[in-house]
Amino acid sequence: MNFFENTFSGQFPAMLIRFIILLFVTCFIVDRLYYKKSQRRDYYFSFVLMSVAIFFLVFFMIFVLEDLKAKTSIGIGIGLFGIFSIMRYRTDAMPVREMTYMFVIIALSVVNAIANSVSIVELLVTNVIVILCIWVCEKRLKQVPTKLIQYDRIELIQPEHRQELKDDLQKRLGLDIVRIDVGSVDFLRDMVMLKVYYQGDRSDETLNNTLKLKNNDLTNFSNN
Repeated sequence: MNFFENTFSGQFPAMLIRFIILLFVTCFIVDRLYYKKSQRRDYYFSFVLMSVAIFFLVFFMIFVLEDLKAKTSIGIGIGLFGIFSIMRYRTDAMPVREMTYMFVIIALSVVNAIANSVSIVELLVTNVIVILCIWVCEKRLKQVPTKLIQYDRIELIQPEHRQELKDDLQKRLGLDIVRIDVGSVDFLRDMVMLKVYYQGDRSDETLNNTLKLKNNDLTNFSNN
């Protein structure tokens, strides 16, 4: 009996409640707002586990500092937040949308971990406000799926042949193409880089954007 009393004494019950709130909020943001459009399972995995890890890391770090009677100044808090906010993967450049979601997940994890002087109601309201902001942005800014293509019929990139180019791409790809942007042109190999916007979901966009070409082949596209 003493074991359970000692285990669930102090800040542990409050920490457990805040963790449950964070886990629910994180899963809702990642599953219902992010994954529904992107279909990126790799980032789904990373966002959820990163949220859990950062929450416990920050909570126990502050808990130890308080146990040692150290002063947790605003500088320490800003330093912790700065360390987590600049985290990024070294293997691949992360898209802007994924980087934004990662920053939101990190921010929510830190806020929920250090909010020991805030009531549960205030914490819930804060999390709900973040969810509503993400939901509004996702609803208003509908993203059109794209594909990067190396195209061989270089003569069709001229403005007067744009409709013929669109028809040829629709026939080859089987997609309802909305817009085509012309990128770099290689006259030696008769190749051109095209960015194709099409109607549909983003589930088949992942492989295309994962198998990237060399950076010097991906020049700036017009109308971005």
